[in-house]
Amino acid sequence: MHLSPAIPLLRSFSEEKAREFYLDYLGFKVDWQHRFEPGMPLYMQISRDDLLLHLTEHHGDTTPGTTVFIPMHGIEALHAELMAKPYRYARPGLEKADWGQELTVADPFGNRLRFCQQSHA
Repeated sequence: MHLSPAIPLLRSFSEEKAREFYLDYLGFKVDWQHRFEPGMPLYMQISRDDLLLHLTEHHGDTTPGTTVFIPMHGIEALHAELMAKPYRYARPGLEKADWGQELTVADPFGNRLRFCQQSHA
């Protein structure tokens, strides 16, 4: 038996705002997208490096307000990248915690992505 990494599902309410935040601001790319027919809710997979997320407009899939913990290396470079972008809805800071450095950013739908470069004692 082998378990693969989980893929978080995050609720979205606007394809336009989701693309602006996740693709333009955070630098994800669309792997695939699905609608049962035109005008129906969007479900899509996005990725950046090894991180996969599913964004869903389907009301029964998940609720807004989810926090996703994302272990990473190079958090200062990510912080500099985000601060250099003209996204007017977020200006995240780096925070020190007992377990490492964190950068938390909220999407337009109330979900939070908590990037963490963990310190190893």
